[in-house]
Amino acid sequence: MKQVIQNFRSGELKVDEVPETICKRGGILVTNVASLISAGTEKMAVGLAQKSLVGKARERPDLVRQVLNKLKRDGLMNTIQTVKARLDSPLALGYSCAGVVREVGTGVEEFRVGDRVACAGMNYASHAESVFIPKNLAVRMPQEIGFDEAAFVTLGAIALQGVRTAEAALGHNVAVIGQGLLGLLTVQILKAAGCRVIGIDLDTAKCDLARSLGADMTVLRSDDVEGAVTRFTDGYGVDSVIITAAAETNDPIELAGLIARDRAIVSMVGAVGMDIPRKIYYEKELQLRLSRSYGPGRYDPTYEEGGVDYPIGYVRWTERRNMQEFLRLVAGKSVRLEPLITHRIPIAEAAGAYDIITGRTKESYLGVLLQYDQSRSQTESRVVSLKQGNPQAEVRLGVIGAGNFAKSVLLPRLAKLSGVSLAGIATATGRNAKSIGEQYGFGFCSTDYRELLAREEINTVLIATRHDTHSRIVTEAIKAGKTVFVEKPLAINAEGLREVAEAATQSQGRVMVGFNRRFSSLATEMKTFLMDAAPLAIGYRVNAGEIPKESWIQGDEGGGRIVGEVCHFVDFIQFLTGADPVDVFACSNSSGNDTVSIVIRLSDGSVASINYFSTGDRSYPKERIEAYGAGRVAVIDDFRTLEMWRDGKRKVSKRLSQDKGFDEELRAFIEAVKSGGEMPIAWRSLLLTTLTTLRIEDSLANGKPEKIQP
Repeated sequence: MKQVIQNFRSGELKVDEVPETICKRGGILVTNVASLISAGTEKMAVGLAQKSLVGKARERPDLVRQVLNKLKRDGLMNTIQTVKARLDSPLALGYSCAGVVREVGTGVEEFRVGDRVACAGMNYASHAESVFIPKNLAVRMPQEIGFDEAAFVTLGAIALQGVRTAEAALGHNVAVIGQGLLGLLTVQILKAAGCRVIGIDLDTAKCDLARSLGADMTVLRSDDVEGAVTRFTDGYGVDSVIITAAAETNDPIELAGLIARDRAIVSMVGAVGMDIPRKIYYEKELQLRLSRSYGPGRYDPTYEEGGVDYPIGYVRWTERRNMQEFLRLVAGKSVRLEPLITHRIPIAEAAGAYDIITGRTKESYLGVLLQYDQSRSQTESRVVSLKQGNPQAEVRLGVIGAGNFAKSVLLPRLAKLSGVSLAGIATATGRNAKSIGEQYGFGFCSTDYRELLAREEINTVLIATRHDTHSRIVTEAIKAGKTVFVEKPLAINAEGLREVAEAATQSQGRVMVGFNRRFSSLATEMKTFLMDAAPLAIGYRVNAGEIPKESWIQGDEGGGRIVGEVCHFVDFIQFLTGADPVDVFACSNSSGNDTVSIVIRLSDGSVASINYFSTGDRSYPKERIEAYGAGRVAVIDDFRTLEMWRDGKRKVSKRLSQDKGFDEELRAFIEAVKSGGEMPIAWRSLLLTTLTTLRIEDSLANGKPEKIQP
């Protein structure tokens, strides 16, 4: 299918042929008929991508700070790999479209195949021939309107939310600063609400259009705006100001203060300078309110992606209900959209549309619609061939999932290993599959991971999807006869672990989990130093840092941080002792299960504590491992240094950068695949690690020690 994509590093914008989108649980698959280019948001996004690296840094100093913090914590090479992966990520443009439901995912009862729908959401309602939309970001279209009109739904909801934030009511005098697409929608919504509206803009033509759409008065910014507002309001000033302009200067916010009456509301919808002039805002006791996009629910993954609605008795106007209300206004002719449409351009010529909005063609515009061929085949391929593979390679690898970790850590290393043919890659979005497939030289790309499992030429798969899918995909891969490398965790619950264990027992499939730390050269040296020193006393301290509760890692997809990350440290303890965990006790502090102390007894008499703390300063080193036994002490500090003490003598091993074992881990796995030998980590150890993390959660829940019995 065709999709508009921009490379963030180079700024190159193109219409690419990518694998067809798949339908997932909680949403619908929509065949697009029309999508609207946002002349504000998309123009800024495209402009940012086209800047140099220095220009990007000046625009986003917050991201620069994140890079510097990572540099201090993880070292130069790790930081470079992560930044490179993010810069090379393709951007999906567009967030407002309309089309026809082609497939309905499980858990969705609101829609049927064939429904006409309007859709919203960045990275969802994209400029693409088909899109997957979570159910709370889609609404049915009224019969009275067409797809071109419905494609305005997102901008309409943004305008409507700005009006609600301003508390504009029947009879109010309202000024709208900026008569672009968003401002002209706002003028019409205000008129539908019974307000008297004065429009302000730099452009005479836009002021004329605003009057034709219902504005009671318009005034050029270069004219006497204060005098016009004084006459318009009988000297009182406006009851509210809605700023829909896009400007780097502070002028709109200053003007709003001048023309507002005492205790008026200023609703900020557009992106403008926000150096608030204290004197005028203080003396008039003005309220400055930021209108958050298209309404309550925006930026809440539980609402947008999880499909959990807010009760109408508590939140009357969510983003979805704003979308519905805007379409109702359009259907009732209270809002007219045809006068706002200046261009209709086929998706194949989308690059020219962006030349228009960025000013490259010096052509006036307002609403720019992309249109899609409704006669095209509805059975688009979910596979795109990229290059001829190497069927003679010993390891013919398929990669399933490619998030930031896979892109910055795993793939750059795998691409350098000899004897490995990168046969195919499958990711949830076609644009990522295509981009990564081309970057690393994969034979084909897809949005359906089962395509990889079905191909006989692929003998090995790497799974780097979100945690809740691991056990299911591993089970399917094992049954398909593949050798499997799966990023941690192996499973997030007992049921998933049981499925994997049964599949591994009943088939020839072999499994490796990405527990990399045991492969660090420092870890190997530490274990050699402590040989014959059992029983050991081990302390593993982790300055984990906070992860927001709304992160996918904390939810059903991630399974939480115990299962998702503490498994690393449980595996390391098994590696160091060569023993099995016997029982475990865990307790957390009042801040929750992200800050927890864990004690594990092992079969050789060793004891280990894991102190996993999320409440520290992120700039402090993350991990420290101390091991004591037989008169020896060994300490690894953040996988940069190893200190070893014995008989009063101290030996230190240092590394120029962090060595967390990723290179040796992947080399060991690939060699095991080539030779047909045992996996680098025994299956029993993998099973015990996952089981231990599940028992840690049980212990946290009941406050008692838990036996670990495979």
